Amino acid sequence: MSAPAYNIGSLITESARKAPSKPAVFAPVKDAPDGSIIHRSWTFDELNTACNQFAHGLKSLGICDGARTLLMVTPGFEFIALAFALFKTGAVPVMIDPGVGRHNLLDCIERAEPEALIGVPKAHLARVLFPRYFRSVKTSVTVGRRWLWGGYSIEEARAKTDAPFPDANTKLTDTAAILFTTGSTGAPKGVVYEHGVFKAQVDLIRGHYGITENDVDMPAFPLFALFSVGMGMSVVIPRLDPTSPASADPAKIAGAIRDKSVTFTFGSPAIWRKVSAYCHDNRITLPTLKKVLMAGAPVREEIHQRLLGGILPEGAVTHTPFGATEALPVCDMTGAEVLAETAQLTRAGRGYCVGRPLPGIGVEIIGISDGPIETWDESLKLASGEIGEIVVNGPVVTKEYFRLPEHTRMAKIRDPRTGVIRHRMGDVGYIDEKGRLWFLGRKNHRVVTEDGTLFTIAVEAIFNNHPDVFRSALVGAGSAPLQTPVIIIELNADTRRRDGKRIAEELFDIAGKSPVAGAVKHLLFHPSFPTDARHNAKIFREKLKVWAETKLSGAHTKG
Repeated sequence: MSAPAYNIGSLITESARKAPSKPAVFAPVKDAPDGSIIHRSWTFDELNTACNQFAHGLKSLGICDGARTLLMVTPGFEFIALAFALFKTGAVPVMIDPGVGRHNLLDCIERAEPEALIGVPKAHLARVLFPRYFRSVKTSVTVGRRWLWGGYSIEEARAKTDAPFPDANTKLTDTAAILFTTGSTGAPKGVVYEHGVFKAQVDLIRGHYGITENDVDMPAFPLFALFSVGMGMSVVIPRLDPTSPASADPAKIAGAIRDKSVTFTFGSPAIWRKVSAYCHDNRITLPTLKKVLMAGAPVREEIHQRLLGGILPEGAVTHTPFGATEALPVCDMTGAEVLAETAQLTRAGRGYCVGRPLPGIGVEIIGISDGPIETWDESLKLASGEIGEIVVNGPVVTKEYFRLPEHTRMAKIRDPRTGVIRHRMGDVGYIDEKGRLWFLGRKNHRVVTEDGTLFTIAVEAIFNNHPDVFRSALVGAGSAPLQTPVIIIELNADTRRRDGKRIAEELFDIAGKSPVAGAVKHLLFHPSFPTDARHNAKIFREKLKVWAETKLSGAHTKG
């Protein structure tokens, strides 16, 4: 039996039908003399018209019916309009984080073999300078000034018609997009998104977070702008560099939230660490902001404390959803529950609680394995409280990586009886007596020694208790099962000139009182951790491991 017909592009048509004159997108244009941001706005009717015009134009260029299309456009109105136009034509947008580094970016492009490129001038310049990686591209469209590389301008790709565009007759199981991971534990991989997975995500996010068409969203990650307008929310594009969101000016973020009466936002904890501190220090409130979602890395409890301690209005909620590009969202935890119940356990090395599974999502723990698991069996499951690998299933779980069968084989487990595909998150954790999932770190980051296995998030929390520590990273020098655990410390900016030897002694004293961290005998200081581009919060521990192995002889050592 074939899957039902569905095209995710229909969300814009429906939103425009319900509220044609409602603002859909506010995009920053320039700074006003008083420091505020001047925005340009478009209604849902204008957005839908642009989507239809682009869809007509792109189809006339052959960008339709499964054509993989590299979309490299700055976040804003044109990004949203072009993405939905591609959905409508049945083309498959390929989206890659621009901050993954030149080598990874070019490698992702080559592996995706896009047939078309819609991009800003910088993307087309890369096509000219590195033609080998773009050799599959047959059609190109420039968003912005076109130089000598040929192809079409964005104006030429936009048909001059107000006629509705008939959405491609795609099915729930048809490929809608290829979204690349951040590559925080290896090379970025292209995740195959079906139209049905997008629909399930929209339905789950809307239902769980109680989103209505009266909400105004500020998504700090460009992809989430697509979800937001698809749910009928007005979207305020934040003033930030998508390759370095943590460098955003907190005054600009807070100012735009107040100016546009933002009610809902999703962003990295790296952003909200800065914004919450800025608001706290300057006694600024965000009276319209009802829900703040933070994801991408563990959220320090002081961020919840500041936001819930007077910055947000009474009744507002902070959330820390848990998931991955391959399966999102999976679990959710509120800041209130973190502060009331789990923060003290996190500080003691119990891990980071990411909450309970969302409706329709199954979460199970299996024994840690570095090899493939071909078929699912109930005997794989561990009991409550036992530490193992996190496995999830549900309608938001993707089925494969694009043209990476071995990676798909390593990450997916098929149930031969039901056909359900479970995704191995690559994370380690356990489920407590209340049914909540606790995250202990990435499976590939665990440190295996002759005396046992150490997990990053649990151990790092002990060292993070020191007031001078901004963040820490546990790595294993050498190879398992004889690794040497090394803790790497990044100090707060205002304490980096202090005596490192004395701080190291204080940290070893703290760790010595913990059964979780007591095995760590080597400590190094690092000026600034390498992190992912999407959230500026996921630590590249693989890079730190290589660095630590070259510095180990000079490490502070517990006597």
